[in-house]
Amino acid sequence: MTEEPTAATTTHLAALGPFCAFETHSAGAELSVPWRTLSEVTEGGKENGSGVLRERVAAVRSSLAANGGRPPEAVEPRVAASVAHLGLVARVISPVLGLAALHGLPSRPLTLGELWWASALGGAFRLSLPREAVTPTADGGTRPVSAIADDLLDGPVRALVDAFAPFSVSPRILWGNVASAVHGAATGVTAAAPPLARPARTAALTFLRHPLLRDTHTLEPHMDLHTPQPRNGRFTRRSCCLLYRAAPDAAGALCGDCVLRRGRATVRP
Repeated sequence: MTEEPTAATTTHLAALGPFCAFETHSAGAELSVPWRTLSEVTEGGKENGSGVLRERVAAVRSSLAANGGRPPEAVEPRVAASVAHLGLVARVISPVLGLAALHGLPSRPLTLGELWWASALGGAFRLSLPREAVTPTADGGTRPVSAIADDLLDGPVRALVDAFAPFSVSPRILWGNVASAVHGAATGVTAAAPPLARPARTAALTFLRHPLLRDTHTLEPHMDLHTPQPRNGRFTRRSCCLLYRAAPDAAGALCGDCVLRRGRATVRP
């Protein structure tokens, strides 16, 4: 069983949208249906990959194909893999970025083995974090966002990137997905709660300046922290998530942050 997060961590997070929402469980608690550990998706190594991850990619492939009225084999496997990866990293990054920006949490590094998920398609799946890591310490101490970014990007996020090696998706695309997820999380917080734009954008900039993400995007040097977009410019990733290729004849709309935008119709990132 999972429990609601403490009031201290939900004061601002509750209204920030489904990707920031999470439940909590005690460290060492036993799993129960429908919960699974996210470490399942990284098992199997870089050659064969995880059976759980292959099931996830296959389900995403079927869903993408159905949206275009086509059979699953009409969608390239690497397209489905990239979209599946983006969904996973966005779900992990969003609540952590929110916690980091607003509460200086998690109080310690997280591992995929202690992140629980209830697999589902079509939006933000349920996610549960270890209660001890997201509860403020007795002395009220907080951690710098830079340390939280280091822990998350070098730990769970890197593991999720490595897990997609068997699907022939370029690491450049996968790390671009991570950068897009960071920007999307901050944009979502800003849209849901404009007064929180400054801490959300500041946290996002810290993540985006990490060595693993520094070369994945372009961003105007001076950002207006009170608006969803940088002043006099915008966030643009230096790769494409490949989602447009899921449409018939690879003629889908491009995401708003896509490097390929050249007068094409766009969808929100």
